[in-house]
Amino acid sequence: MPKERLQKILARAGLGSRRKCEELIAQGRVTVNGQVAHLGMKADPEKDDIRVDGQRIRLPEKPVYIMVNKPRWVLSTMDMDPKHKTLRDLVPVAERVFPVGRLDLESEGLILLTNDGELAHKLMHPRYGHEKEYLVLVAKHPDEKQLKAFRYGIVLSDGRRALPAEVKVVRKQGKGAWLRVIMREGKKRQLREMCRLVGLPVVRLIRTRIGPLRLRDVPVGGWRYLTEKEIAALKRSVQASSRSPIKVKGRERGKATRSRRRRKG
Repeated sequence: MPKERLQKILARAGLGSRRKCEELIAQGRVTVNGQVAHLGMKADPEKDDIRVDGQRIRLPEKPVYIMVNKPRWVLSTMDMDPKHKTLRDLVPVAERVFPVGRLDLESEGLILLTNDGELAHKLMHPRYGHEKEYLVLVAKHPDEKQLKAFRYGIVLSDGRRALPAEVKVVRKQGKGAWLRVIMREGKKRQLREMCRLVGLPVVRLIRTRIGPLRLRDVPVGGWRYLTEKEIAALKRSVQASSRSPIKVKGRERGKATRSRRRRKG
């Protein structure tokens, strides 16, 4: 078996996303054949002794995919926490899984749990542009200028302009309104910040979709394994996005975009 990048092996072993696994390596918590690992290192999981905090990793025999409908005030982690409920309290499965697409403490809705690190990486990395859909209750009725700001791309507090988002008023509720927002990125609390910056305080925020995966047939606080049809749709979406990633922070676009440029030229 050819050697793979260490963070990819750790992600496949269910230790988190690639980014999380890179952090484990950078913290010096990973060893390969007794030597402290470093970023960029490659290994063969079948031949090399790979350990995290002294415990040898085991690659899962079968990928696991679980849909969770997260309530408010539950942490998006499979670790235990002394102050709050976590996903571990909601989903006490034997498999070692991790969340794809975290939601902050106050937010609700769809979270995917899996041990498939490769799929998780491509689902959540902004380079691949997978859509995330939200229902957002804001405290005021939005005007056209506020809606246009979402569609153009709101400048965030760090000076970066967010990618354009689709937004639609679903219905009014008292002095506020429910919005449907579709984004192709999602840094920590980004949607809440976008709403705040245009003067629309968030009352509730519910994620209803990640890529082709929609939140359905799961009550608040409940969970279920994905169907074969849902798993196949996720994998098709990931494969398609890998062939034509979008431009992120100056990176090149995928082959499909480059070919369009050549045809125009």
